[in-house]
Amino acid sequence: MSRSELGALEEALAAGNVVAVPTDTVYGLAVDPRLPGGVDRVFALKERPEQFQLPVLIADPTGLLDLAEATAAAQRLVSRYWPGPLTLVLPRRSGVAFDLGGDSATIGLRCPASSLLRQLLRTTGPLGVTSANRHGEPPLHTADEVREHFGAGVVAVLDGGRCDGRPSTVISLTGPDAKCLREGALSFAELAAIAAGP
Repeated sequence: MSRSELGALEEALAAGNVVAVPTDTVYGLAVDPRLPGGVDRVFALKERPEQFQLPVLIADPTGLLDLAEATAAAQRLVSRYWPGPLTLVLPRRSGVAFDLGGDSATIGLRCPASSLLRQLLRTTGPLGVTSANRHGEPPLHTADEVREHFGAGVVAVLDGGRCDGRPSTVISLTGPDAKCLREGALSFAELAAIAAGP
């Protein structure tokens, strides 16, 4: 990523705009969750109901502790599967006033296995990111597809080549047992066994 590309992404995010980024799974639409209005723009672009919460991507696994209450089950899963295609929904840490839509008491977190994206995240801090597609349609796999589908609605696009991974598996650890919200690249049965512990 060149200095000019990084600068354009930082400027767009700081203005509350939507950018597109490559992940280890598919392309994503990203906003700064600390700024008002960004999430609304993402939901409008995706034509997505606002009761769905935007997940947050972080640069390093240790960042989880700043944003969520890390249960023992979460720590077991993070140590084994992060960075990687696993999104954990956890109780949100008090004082984390991110605008993500959905339930403000929880937060969905993932540390992606894309070195390019993690480089950006180390500069910008956590970003709200969701797959680059309209709600109910297949995710997009290239920067050109993102530009074609969303046009000027996406202010900057970081081209990381083709992203052909499966979407992340999303599990909730807000109750006594792990709950599968979306099965993706990782098997929920395997994750639930790890979460349950020895």
